Amino acid sequence: MRNLLKCPKMPQNAPKCPKIAQSYPGIESSVAPGGAVSGSGGGGARYRLGVATGAQCGGGTLGGVTLGLVGTRGESPRWLLGWPRHRLRPGHTLWLEVTCPRPLGTLLSLRLHKEPLLSLVPDRWFCASVTVTGPLPGDSAGDAPGDIRDISGDVGDAAGDDGDVPTATFPCHRWLESGDLELREGTARTPRDAARVPELLQQRQEERRERRESFEWAPYAPGWPWCLRALPPALCPWPPPPATPPEMTSEGQSVTSQAPPPELSPALSFPLGHRAQLAARAAAAQIRIRLRGLRSGGSWRSFGDVRAALEGPGTPISEYVVRHWQSDAFFGEQFLSGVNPVLLRRCPRLPPNFPVTEAVVAPSLGTGTSLQREMEAGRLFLADYALLEGLPTGTIGGRPQFVAAPLCLLWLSPHGRLLPVAIQLSQRPGPGSPIFVPGGSGWALAKLWVRGAHFVLHEMVTHLLHGHFLAEAFAVATQRLPAAHPVHQLLLPHLRFTFHINILARETLLNPGGIIDQATSVGREGTLALVARGTAALTLRELCVPDDVAERGVGDIPGYHYRDDALDIWGAIHSYVEGIVALFYAEDQEVAEDEELQEWVGEIFTYGVLGNEKSGFPSKLCNRPELVKFLTMIIFCCSARHAAVNSGQYDYAAWMPNTPGTLQRPPPASAAEATEELLVATLPCPEATGALLALLSVVSYEGGEMRPLGSRAQDLLSGPAPRALLASFRSRLAEISERIRARNAELELPYPYLEPTCVTESISI
Repeated sequence: MRNLLKCPKMPQNAPKCPKIAQSYPGIESSVAPGGAVSGSGGGGARYRLGVATGAQCGGGTLGGVTLGLVGTRGESPRWLLGWPRHRLRPGHTLWLEVTCPRPLGTLLSLRLHKEPLLSLVPDRWFCASVTVTGPLPGDSAGDAPGDIRDISGDVGDAAGDDGDVPTATFPCHRWLESGDLELREGTARTPRDAARVPELLQQRQEERRERRESFEWAPYAPGWPWCLRALPPALCPWPPPPATPPEMTSEGQSVTSQAPPPELSPALSFPLGHRAQLAARAAAAQIRIRLRGLRSGGSWRSFGDVRAALEGPGTPISEYVVRHWQSDAFFGEQFLSGVNPVLLRRCPRLPPNFPVTEAVVAPSLGTGTSLQREMEAGRLFLADYALLEGLPTGTIGGRPQFVAAPLCLLWLSPHGRLLPVAIQLSQRPGPGSPIFVPGGSGWALAKLWVRGAHFVLHEMVTHLLHGHFLAEAFAVATQRLPAAHPVHQLLLPHLRFTFHINILARETLLNPGGIIDQATSVGREGTLALVARGTAALTLRELCVPDDVAERGVGDIPGYHYRDDALDIWGAIHSYVEGIVALFYAEDQEVAEDEELQEWVGEIFTYGVLGNEKSGFPSKLCNRPELVKFLTMIIFCCSARHAAVNSGQYDYAAWMPNTPGTLQRPPPASAAEATEELLVATLPCPEATGALLALLSVVSYEGGEMRPLGSRAQDLLSGPAPRALLASFRSRLAEISERIRARNAELELPYPYLEPTCVTESISI
């Protein structure tokens, strides 16, 4: 499907082309010198228009565009923009001065009509936005109503400070081929501000009804966050899902429709170039996998076969992994700077199901200290995979797969290195669940089982749930807000393409027989159960970086690069959001009285965390600090947090023994069983390895146009105050980038994933 809007036909009395413009009231057939379309009468109100064309390739048009304004005091004449006098070029803004018979009052909407270049030649235009300033001060007696004058050459005048002259913004950011489009005025307003103009309030209420119909909540699986009710943005080879009974809100409104799901709007879908790039990358990955012989079944005969298939040119980090994956120091470092750096917790006391004794860890801790002393000093940490206990597992190639729920104790040595000192491969201690220690029999195999569990918990909970599926809940709730609500405008750049990538995930990863069934130990059924467990266990505090760092007790671990970078970025986002909120909410009471805002956060509570009060997610917002923190959390999770858990996936998993997606033998019941032969036999088969590496080589890197955090390329928050706040935000991000680059230049193993220029501002891959 082409990524454009096919507009409905204009009424018969609308101008179809310059030749018949004379038939439309308010426009005469003659074109005044300088590109003005002359109208009848004399004098009137002057307005300045800025018609912005997107920078997309082919975004300009040679066809005619007619526009008119609608205000509380009436409508303007229609102005015709036609090449060559008015050039709508990619990445440029056409500045015009137009005259109306009288002031229009508060502007409500802008009506666009796009003519094709020729009747048989397709022509499309990417309209970014239109800004209207006026009525302008000064004498307009010499201008006739309907006059239009190109003032693009006078950039200073067009972009100057107009003082108290009102400016209206009409955001579009979509392709137009032909026909009509009406854009509502998009200046950010709270409901309280909109209520001062009855026509604006009525328009806003109509839009809320339309958005509820266009963006419907739908359940995907029991215990999961709800998602958008939509089909993929293409012709679907599968039948639509069966209609479900409509879900009702407490007010008796239907949340889901019984009609077949609609196709995802082109405006919310990947553009053609983005799709082509992803398809090309996927095809290249399949070729590499086949050339490495990773599409064959069976098992590895020896570790030499693994090296032969997987060693080779890679990224600097993946090559570092190949050299150090067996090192205990690198094993510990991955809890701090790997792809799931939010699991580790300080261990002030051992859990009762992990009976580590002084004698067990004494050889690792050395002389002059003890287990109790190290715990009291805060130098012991725990990685607990209890969420994986008893999960259903799948089969690959007809063979059962396995996952453990281990407990791993780590020690911060006097040299500042985090080292594993004890591993138990189940949550139930006993004779069949030995504790493995460094240097002992089976230590390498025990670490392999921890890395396998780490992959499953990271991929299904930290990445898919905390990243993709929560972000979709944020996106549905936000899209149901009026477009002029400041929260909608603040969050919209951080929700770009989230619907599309999540629909693809459900249709290619989570579908029966999909990649999760092909490459992971838990398969689809285990994933459904694990994400439901993760949703039930989710808390707001773990998504807010300062709270998370404090709660896990990891504020003073040296070399914890994720923590350092995440806190800096959180602080920059928080400062920006705090400034934006202050522009629209002067008092706490204004937050509490914003019914649209309360409905928005209530929907996230109901459909995002399923009404779980233990999660700490608010069902209402009572003051400005609560709103600032909640918005900061959303922006951070949809940008930096996702980058931290997504961008390094291929780096750390390209060498499969470091991050196995599945394991083919059950955990050893004794240290004597844990031989090197069992380790090789436990590794995932070549086919599962190939399926996982093909996926991660695509999804670890952004497709299409890169939009880093702070770019806000389609920023709807207009005006000097929001622009000043954005400039300050960008400046702070630039300082963070400089610090991270300087640090990484000194590290043997750099941590680049939260360098702001590498952090995309939305979850789009």
